[in-house]
Amino acid sequence: MTTRRTVWAFVCMAPWMAFAQTAPWPSAPITVISPVQAGSAGDTTLRVVTQKMSENMRQSFAVENVVGAAGMIGLDRLSRSRPDGYTIGGISDSTLTYVPIIQKRANFDPLDTLDPVGVIAPSTWVLVAHPSVGVKTVGELVAKAKAQPGQLNYASSGLGSSHQVVMEMFKSATGTRLLHIPYRGAAAALADVQGGQVQVMFSALSVALGAIETGKLVPLAVASTTRTPLLPQLPTVAEAVPGFSFATWSGMLVPKGTPPAIVERLNQELNKAIQDPQVAATLAKLGVTPKAGTPKDLADLIQSTRAKMENVIRTANIQAE
Repeated sequence: MTTRRTVWAFVCMAPWMAFAQTAPWPSAPITVISPVQAGSAGDTTLRVVTQKMSENMRQSFAVENVVGAAGMIGLDRLSRSRPDGYTIGGISDSTLTYVPIIQKRANFDPLDTLDPVGVIAPSTWVLVAHPSVGVKTVGELVAKAKAQPGQLNYASSGLGSSHQVVMEMFKSATGTRLLHIPYRGAAAALADVQGGQVQVMFSALSVALGAIETGKLVPLAVASTTRTPLLPQLPTVAEAVPGFSFATWSGMLVPKGTPPAIVERLNQELNKAIQDPQVAATLAKLGVTPKAGTPKDLADLIQSTRAKMENVIRTANIQAE
C-alpha cells in the first residue's frame, strides 16, 4: 500500500516538478541586497537602476538594506544566498576591495564567493564643510587644520569606509591632522556635518548636493580629476593638491554558481537600464555617469582597484581604529 501511495504521489507531483524545472527566469520577485544605508549614494543609484530593470523585465525587484561592518555584513549575506538568480547585490568598491584589507581579512577575494554581473556606475565626490568652520577653499581648510592640529573633526560612514579612506588620503597629501568621527551610515554622518556637530566631510556629490544648494554645507572642491557640470565653478582638489583624485563605483554581483545564462541576462538588463535616456538623466543629476560593460570588466576592476588601494592604505597608514 505504501509503495502504491508513493507512486501515486509522485505521479501527481510530476507535472509541478516539470514546471519548476522549466519555469522561465525570473518567475518570482528578485531580492536586491544593498549593504549601505538607505539614502546613500550607492543605495540611491542602485534603486534607480533596478527600478528600470524591474520595469523592463516585468518582475518585482525588492531592495533590502543589510548594513554594518562597512558593507561586509551585506556582502556576506549575498555570498550565502542561493545561486538561483533571485538574490542579487549592488556592492560598493570599498566593500569589494579595501575594506577587507583594513579589516585584515587575510586572503579575502570576493570573487571566491560571488560572480560579477557588471559595473553599475562611478560616483563623483565632494569635500564639504559646515559654514561655521569659516573656510571656502581647500587652501583655507589646510591652513586652518595646520593652525589647529587635531581640533577639526571629520565624519565618515564607518571604519574602513570610502569616506574615511579619501579623507586619510587628503590628510596624508596635505600634512594635516583631523579627528575621525565614524558613523553607521553616510546619511547620519552628513546630517551631523549639516548640524555643525562635525566640521568637514568628503561625501558623494549626489548625497550632499541638496545641502550645498540650500547653503547648509559649503563645497570646497570635487575629488575627481575634472570639474563637474553640476557645479562648474567648483575647483578640483587637485588644483590645490596636485595629483590628488578619488572616485568610487559600485558593481552588481550574484552568489557564486549562479547559472551563466542568468548572469548574462542580468548583465544585458543592467546595461539596458543604465543606457536608458531617462535613467541616464536622473543619474547625471546625482553626479553619476554610468558606462555599460561586461562581467569581466567588473572582475578586472575589482582586482585593479584592490591593487591600487593596498598601496594607498599602506602609505596613509589607514587602520580599523
